Amino acid sequence: MNVPPPPAVDLEAYFARIGYAGPRTSNAAVLQAMHRAHRGSIPFENLDILLGRTPSLDLPNLEAKLVAGRRGGYCFEQNTLFAAVLEALGYRVERLIGRVLSGAPSVPRPRTHMMLAVEADGGEWLCDVGFGAWGILDPVPLAVGGHSQDGWLVELRESAGLWTLSCPQYPSDPVMYVFDRQPQIASDYEMANFYTACHPTSQFRRAPTAQIAWPHERLIIRNGEFHTVRLDGTITVPIEGPEQLLGLLRERFGLSFPAGTRFELPA
Repeated sequence: MNVPPPPAVDLEAYFARIGYAGPRTSNAAVLQAMHRAHRGSIPFENLDILLGRTPSLDLPNLEAKLVAGRRGGYCFEQNTLFAAVLEALGYRVERLIGRVLSGAPSVPRPRTHMMLAVEADGGEWLCDVGFGAWGILDPVPLAVGGHSQDGWLVELRESAGLWTLSCPQYPSDPVMYVFDRQPQIASDYEMANFYTACHPTSQFRRAPTAQIAWPHERLIIRNGEFHTVRLDGTITVPIEGPEQLLGLLRERFGLSFPAGTRFELPA
């Protein structure tokens, strides 16, 4: 059976979207630069789900939304797009899935977080542009150890084939997620994506969120509040209503919606 090649990604449009104008060779330095540029340009957000839309993971649809439409998305969307860009540049990419632990849930959550293992300069790197504001800024060597990224700390641990990513500064729980090295295929993500977008207990169906990470500041809309997180502390202000929410999305995250769009804030 002949398997059609994957659709080509529009590299020019993608690089313009993330503001990257550097080299396009497949080495660790370029990987780091693209990862950080993506993290600071394309917000993490769940807003399509709250508008009754199930996010598509087809590459043309991802480009139309995240690149041409200048929207954001969650892990399946962002890391699928990033993987396609990396493969177009010649990187070897392994697609993985993990279980989010942050927030100390009493019942373990299903495996609904996508991340990537990428080969560069003879080593492997954990890449993840879709965890939200507290995710890694830069790729992390896929080996046990801790790293400082502009003062934000992350640590990888491994036990019996299970990897754990932690951030000691994360306010609710230092452990962010766990994963193993079992490669995933597109249908694995389609199933997890459908659960995340459509299951009535999914946290992504409860309230609007938008998040973005820069080297010295992280912005988070969550649970009806707007958080500005810096290394020296966090400023939190309540969001007073749908109009203020739309203004914050537009002015702080670059996310614009048609007139009349409304997102309900939690009581």
